[in-house]
Amino acid sequence: MKFVAIIRQVPDGESKLKIESGRVDLSTATMILDQMDEYAVEEIIRLKEQHGGEAVVVAFGPERTEEAVRTALAMGADRGVLIVHEGYVDPVTQAQALAKVLAEEKPTVVFTGGQQADWDSQALGSAVAEALGWPVLSWTTAFELEGETTAKARHDLDEGAAVVKVQLPAVFTTQQGLNEPRYPTLPGIMKAKRKEIKKLSAADLGVTGSKVEVLEQSIQERQRLGKILDGTKDPAQAAEELVKLLTEEAKVI
Repeated sequence: MKFVAIIRQVPDGESKLKIESGRVDLSTATMILDQMDEYAVEEIIRLKEQHGGEAVVVAFGPERTEEAVRTALAMGADRGVLIVHEGYVDPVTQAQALAKVLAEEKPTVVFTGGQQADWDSQALGSAVAEALGWPVLSWTTAFELEGETTAKARHDLDEGAAVVKVQLPAVFTTQQGLNEPRYPTLPGIMKAKRKEIKKLSAADLGVTGSKVEVLEQSIQERQRLGKILDGTKDPAQAAEELVKLLTEEAKVI
């Protein structure tokens, strides 16, 4: 059996970003493997350990995305495939290119992050499944293989959870709770340097541009309101006003 994780490289949430000519400048940002995709990588490694076969990571992005692929290999994946493309490409176009690679790889199961951190979008997993004509289960919190043709998975709902059976191959998107991703070890990092990463040109897979054009990017800035409540005269009233502000304006309680 073959298990695949689709991964992406995104800016670290602690990175300080800046805007240059209407675009987010990533030249000084620390780039990492998307944390949602870490659950996907961990799951394919566990499946390989339990059932044998091969754990493969597939990525779409610029040359620097190789760093994220190496991280996944250091965690324990066997090899990687990187579709190289510089610049923005929308999720649907990426999915179509990824689907061509997956159709050749013929995996049993595909995992990817439930939400892409830089896009703040949940589109990629569903778009890949659509391009392949496979079923998809989003926000998976538990997964179990039942032979080579069926899997059982749990999917969280607002009112609880649903447990479903699905015919394989299928695409599953991940979320926190599915597993606890392992850290790359020093031996794993050394081994990852020797593991294969096959690089493909996005153009060779039919990517000629993006269906969506980014006109301008901006960074959301939140100003502090700086409200001060005087509690010296009537502490009870000040406390009541504070609770009201935290509930209705700040929405933190």
